Amino acid sequence: MFDHAYGNYMEHAYPADELMPLTCRGRIRGEEPSRGDVDDALGKFSLTLIDSLDTLVVLNKTKEFEDAVKKVLRDVNLDNDVVVSVFETNIRVLGGLLGGHSLAIMLKEKGEYMQWYNDELLQMAKQLGYKLLPAFNTTSGLPYPRINLKFGIRKPEARTGTETDTCTACAGTLILEFAALSRFTGATIFEEYARKALDFLWEKRQRSSNLVGVTINIHTGDWVRKDSGVGAGIDSYYEYLLKAYVLLGDDSFLERFNTHYDAIMRYISQPPLLLDVHIHKPMLNARTWMDALLAFFPGLQVLKGDIRPAIETHEMLYQVIKKHNFLPEAFTTDFRVHWAQHPLRPEFAESTYFLYKATGDPYYLEVGKTLIENLNKYARVPCGFAAMKDVRTGSHEDRMDSFFLAEMFKYLYLLFADKEDIIFDIEDYIFTTEAHLLPLWLSTTNQSVSKKSTTSEYIELDDSNFDWTCPNTQILFPNDPLYAQSIREPLKNVVDKSCPRGVIRVEESFRSGSRPPLRARDFMATNPEHLEILKKMGVSLIHLKDGRVQLVQHAIQAASSIDAEDGLRFMQEMIELSSQQQKEQQLPPRAVQIVSHPFFGRVVLTAGPAQFGLDLSKHKETRGFVASSKPYNGCSELTNPEAVMGKIALLVRGQCMFAEKARNIQNAGAIGGIVIDDNEGSSSDTAPLFQMAGDGKDTDDIKIPMLFLFSKEGSIILDAIREYEEVEVLLSDKAKDRDPETENESQNQSAEQTTPGSQEVDLVAGASPEDSPLNSHPEASSPAAADSAAASASPSQQNSDPTENHGPPGFDGECTYLDEDEEQSETEEDSSPNVSWGKEAQPMHPILANWNEDMEAIEMMEKEMKKREMMKGEL
Repeated sequence: MFDHAYGNYMEHAYPADELMPLTCRGRIRGEEPSRGDVDDALGKFSLTLIDSLDTLVVLNKTKEFEDAVKKVLRDVNLDNDVVVSVFETNIRVLGGLLGGHSLAIMLKEKGEYMQWYNDELLQMAKQLGYKLLPAFNTTSGLPYPRINLKFGIRKPEARTGTETDTCTACAGTLILEFAALSRFTGATIFEEYARKALDFLWEKRQRSSNLVGVTINIHTGDWVRKDSGVGAGIDSYYEYLLKAYVLLGDDSFLERFNTHYDAIMRYISQPPLLLDVHIHKPMLNARTWMDALLAFFPGLQVLKGDIRPAIETHEMLYQVIKKHNFLPEAFTTDFRVHWAQHPLRPEFAESTYFLYKATGDPYYLEVGKTLIENLNKYARVPCGFAAMKDVRTGSHEDRMDSFFLAEMFKYLYLLFADKEDIIFDIEDYIFTTEAHLLPLWLSTTNQSVSKKSTTSEYIELDDSNFDWTCPNTQILFPNDPLYAQSIREPLKNVVDKSCPRGVIRVEESFRSGSRPPLRARDFMATNPEHLEILKKMGVSLIHLKDGRVQLVQHAIQAASSIDAEDGLRFMQEMIELSSQQQKEQQLPPRAVQIVSHPFFGRVVLTAGPAQFGLDLSKHKETRGFVASSKPYNGCSELTNPEAVMGKIALLVRGQCMFAEKARNIQNAGAIGGIVIDDNEGSSSDTAPLFQMAGDGKDTDDIKIPMLFLFSKEGSIILDAIREYEEVEVLLSDKAKDRDPETENESQNQSAEQTTPGSQEVDLVAGASPEDSPLNSHPEASSPAAADSAAASASPSQQNSDPTENHGPPGFDGECTYLDEDEEQSETEEDSSPNVSWGKEAQPMHPILANWNEDMEAIEMMEKEMKKREMMKGEL
């Protein structure tokens, strides 16, 4: 599998940073449409080659490693005029160079390979280290998130240096690489800068909860996003605290990690879930879904020695994978897809490896086998492995990130490898967050940096929290080989149950036996008792002229801080409810799968559905050869009915209604239709899901399935027709398994035959009768009014379609659903949340963004109430 990925990168992409496995070419920054922040990892420095260096040695490909090092030294330029992420460049490029250097000197000492090597990779790493140092030129010591490799920070040519915020992981995931660079070279400045950044983050932790937020201002140290978890934005900060102790031997890092870990297990861990909370109100969940990056955490728990929760969370994640084939980028607390992408992330494989190391349980070999089978079955394409655009449909994305080669194959190989399969002792090294290998002997080398602890002000911790730090795995399970199984067993069916019990802590216990708070699903605007409860929670009801009802909450008007929290929760549930009601009108994406030679089902194009015609989710898929209709727009009776008879007709968008096109090709005998966007260059990479609406008339007469493809995706089918003439496709609600016979046949085809087929199309959204997209993208709108937040719903009000985005179990065991935008701002001016519902769909982001401000208002109210109590006592 590694040979397939690495070989195709070297053949089709090198010296570009990454391979585009569907179009068999390299991804070069500036030559492809921008993907936003994702492209900040690309610096025109042959990223995938550098990231793969130490993987080659782990897989015993020493000759290939030697050749790769020579290519890096000959071809890679680190002085490019390009703005890159400091975080990504550190973990991937600096880490890759250091990992390559570590294993190069190991091979040189063995005496067979790399005899010519004279620390050239280390010198490149040092050059890159100095290029990153200007990013630390802030009063806090936290680095800017981006830097220009050639011009640094703030110069006019640099095009960067104006940012004010960075994520906690971005600033806190530097110490391993920077300290290793200092220890290797003797230049202490790198370790000093990384330590200063970690010290600042530690000092800025929330003192009462000992948690850190997701985003911090690099100049003032103020928390910008005050939610806290172990996933995206924070994950590797915790990882590097523990691993810095392992690599460097500094007790202060272990003390900090244990303090944070106690807070994580106290507030964030809700077995088997790990849910974000507010740093100031850690008993209040900040969101109702989990992201895929937290899959690393069980592995970190193994390193600490806390095995039970590691087994629990890992098993929960495995059940999600078995349900969806891959771990979605985000999934709800009842394990439905929240964000459907999967960029072939390795974190779950990492945790699987560490759990197998700790327990020796062959169950984890079966888990690894499942990962390998799914990668080969669903992600493998002729030119490599393609990321999943949508795990529900099986559609691909034209990307193969460098971390796939740096981490995934390394952990999977080590999972199955016997000791003799590895040419060096892996126990002599520690893995960075990018799985690069740094030797443990660095702890005693060039210790010129002071190891004085800056840790202070710890809370009282349970002594058991400090047990099993760096445990001897041979004594973890001395008498009970079934220990891990006994922990996993209760979780076997947790994903299949729509509402696993006990996953959300019940906060009614704080109310000393008083009645439970009013739930949004029970609210009736005509019930006087309900209106009185709303008033107590600081929520007022307004009847608008257009017939809608609007809710506005002012936390400061609530009767108490607990009532204010109830009011916020009620508003959140209203957001979930109205959001869910809108989403029920959305149709899930469909799939166009090319099944003819030489594709054989390997290429899956995600298509927009139609709100008329054959429903592919309820009927058998439609399979047939494609043919272009004449006229191509399909807006009049077809002049080539014999060409489309019994086939799937291709049409271009425009000139008439979608339903009219469908009727014309149906009358000509077509068994289905694919409408291709007439906007040249449009792509599902950059456009939301598109749905074809009817023409306002009765469309029951349309019996054939109709799907929509954007221009980029449609061109893949058109190119295939020009190349092979006969192209057969499958229209379905999701990609179907490949035929083993055709699979074997495809493997016998020549490279010339398979290469052109390695293309794909992504997800499309929005509904339109024709040339007039409706406001239907689930991330862009909701039934809530402007300045509002809206709603949650009970199971009876839900659409049970598993392709929907869903949210958390409710506080009383019922299911509620929430579709939040992770990137929402938290610093809006208006702090009065309100919610309305009615005929129009309007944005809901402002109220969501204001929750943190309302929480601060609650805290101020609590302080004021305490002050009043003290004054009463004095009187």
